[in-house]
Amino acid sequence: MNPAYAQTLRELLSEQRVAALGTLHEGRPHVSMVPFALLPGGAGFVIHVSQLAAHTRDMLLSPDVSLLVVAPPTPDVSAQAVARITIQGRAMQYADADAGRAEAKAAYLSRFPRSAELFGFADFSLFAIWPDSIRFVGGFAQATTLSPETLAEVLRGG
Repeated sequence: MNPAYAQTLRELLSEQRVAALGTLHEGRPHVSMVPFALLPGGAGFVIHVSQLAAHTRDMLLSPDVSLLVVAPPTPDVSAQAVARITIQGRAMQYADADAGRAEAKAAYLSRFPRSAELFGFADFSLFAIWPDSIRFVGGFAQATTLSPETLAEVLRGG
């Protein structure tokens, strides 16, 4: 990947803390907002969501999801040139004893330390989102499709 694209991508995912989460809700597209963190090694994303939320029930019924992370608009950049990444993948709920859950929780709490008390609520769960397809737009006419392996490599700084 072009080094400038890679830098833009790393900055986007480190600076933006909220994503739009697309799920299927009763067979129809549904989009909500979720805070996210990166899993160790850049292999995927982690979200911490309430069982009361429609998107949580949606992910349990149909794990195919999409995440959209967008850089904030600025007056000097046209809307079409704003950096963004769309991840299509599968959501997997972590059970308490699952391998990787402790690392996912640590990654999430590292980014959102004020969320620690929510881990004590019985209705909150961690989900990993494992990318299948990634589309990155670094600016106007600067789009590329990435494999999950390439995304992980870029996020590790490789």
